[in-house]
Formats: sequence, structure tokens, C-alpha cells
Amino acid sequence: MNARAAIVAGVLAGALALPAQAQIVRHCHDDAAPAWAIGEPWEENTAVYAEGRVRLAVIDRIEPAAAAVWLLILSPPLDEVGGRQCRLVGLSEGSGFLDLDFAARTAEYDAASGLSVSMPALHFDPDSVDGIKRQLTVTINQSTGEIAARSVK
Repeated sequence: MNARAAIVAGVLAGALALPAQAQIVRHCHDDAAPAWAIGEPWEENTAVYAEGRVRLAVIDRIEPAAAAVWLLILSPPLDEVGGRQCRLVGLSEGSGFLDLDFAARTAEYDAASGLSVSMPALHFDPDSVDGIKRQLTVTINQSTGEIAARSVK
């Protein structure tokens, strides 16, 4: 292994050891969250909050199998024609989760920070069939439109 590869491997290993990881929150693109990818059955993989203004849905794109599951968020603020913003939460730009336990989610509201929804998430781990278990927390501020996501062990 050359010196650069050793440094990159060390940085990656150190990042995996951190207790909390920021997750990516990205804009939905035309092909990023198609309706066919909403987890089945829909009634078990979607939820509404804030009197219907916020909707969450599990997106399962099937491939890549180890990183195909994303959390879709539709929330205020509304655009000029009344549409909600659309965001996807995953591990990195091209990688979702191995799985999300959407049924085990909990939610709480804080006037200062907004709606926080937490659920168990599995991160892909090439050394484990079961993946790495973490708790994903997404905070949605309807006033500012800010969405933050992180996962902790």
C-alpha cells in the first residue's frame, strides 16, 4: 500500500469509529425518488406529521443492494406554486442505507429546532452480514426549510 492509500485508509477507519456521523441530505432529482421505489406496503412505509405538512417515506431503489434504502422528506417551506421541498437522506451522495426500521420510528417536536424523527438504521459493513446498527435522527425545521440528519451508535 502506498503512502497516500494508507492515509486514506486511516482517515476512513477513523471516521467509522466516530460516535456520530453526519448523513447527507440532498435534493430529490427527477429520477432519485420515483414512486415505484416507495417501500411496500405504502401504509407501513409512509407517515405524515405537522397536520399533513410533512411526509416521510422509505424509498427502496433495490440497487445497489447494500445501499438502496433512502428516507424521503416532503416538507415546508412551499415553493411559488405551493409545492413542498423534496429531500432524500442517505449515507453519502450515491449511497443510501442497508435498511431503515421505519416502524420503530419516534417523533418529537421542539419549537426552536423543529420536528425530530428517529429510527434504527443499518449501515453497510463489508465485514458483517448484519451491517452496523445506528440510530438515524432527522430534524426538519419547517420555518427555515433546514433539514439535518445524523446517526449515532
